[in-house]
Amino acid sequence: MDWLDALQLLRGEGRACVLATVTDVRGHAPREAGTKMVVDEARTWDTVGGGNLEATVVERARAMIAAGERDPRSVEFALTEHATVEHGRQCCGGVVRVLLEPQPALPTVAVFGVGHVGHELARVLSRFPVRLHLVDSRAEQVRRDRFADLVDGPAQLQLHYTPAPESVLAGLPAGAHVLIMSHDHAEDFLLCDAALRRGDLGSVGLIGSSAKWARFRKRLREEGHTEAAVRRIRCPIGLPDVPGKSPAAIAVSVTGQLLGEFERQRPGHPRDGAAQ
Repeated sequence: MDWLDALQLLRGEGRACVLATVTDVRGHAPREAGTKMVVDEARTWDTVGGGNLEATVVERARAMIAAGERDPRSVEFALTEHATVEHGRQCCGGVVRVLLEPQPALPTVAVFGVGHVGHELARVLSRFPVRLHLVDSRAEQVRRDRFADLVDGPAQLQLHYTPAPESVLAGLPAGAHVLIMSHDHAEDFLLCDAALRRGDLGSVGLIGSSAKWARFRKRLREEGHTEAAVRRIRCPIGLPDVPGKSPAAIAVSVTGQLLGEFERQRPGHPRDGAAQ
């Protein structure tokens, strides 16, 4: 697999990585300008020249991933016997500059129930770089033609028709954000229960009134969930200061709330991973 295939693979997996590019070569060096490699937290693809050069590139790239860095960084290496090294000497005699470009992991959002509100929410979220799962137990709600105008945006759109939407929830990556807004309160409850049993989701939101949430809260406690666990579900959803109950207003409000969650969960943020 080459560096381009690796980028596509990692983007599809929702994993962060760093693209390393040799941008300048003066004198002799193992690889020419334009050479690229990809580094994630555990693997590498292609090579920028091996030896101390590559080992240091990999080390710094992984430090950038761990710190959640987003800005590119340029690093210069002298390939002489007099250069300070950490991973063995390279005596090619040249100087190499490498650009390290972080490729952040895309947040995953799963919308369960693609009725009026879910469809408007999909429209707004499709304008952001996210992995967007749209799930419904009604086949007509996730026909591809309903979303033909959304596929050209930066979001990676995946449509799921299934009579058992909890099976899609079970397959989401850790840290995914779940929004529950199906046409059926029984289905909503089943999804809330399944989400709490996961215990590793980024956030869980339930659309509904205070009366609906009071009933759900009681039933979730009866199912054995602790009060602390039940409080992980946000109901109602959306930013409280955004007025309006139209599907479009709710979609904008919920998207604003999600953008805040994305930032809080970014590696290196003071509240990294904190559930709200």
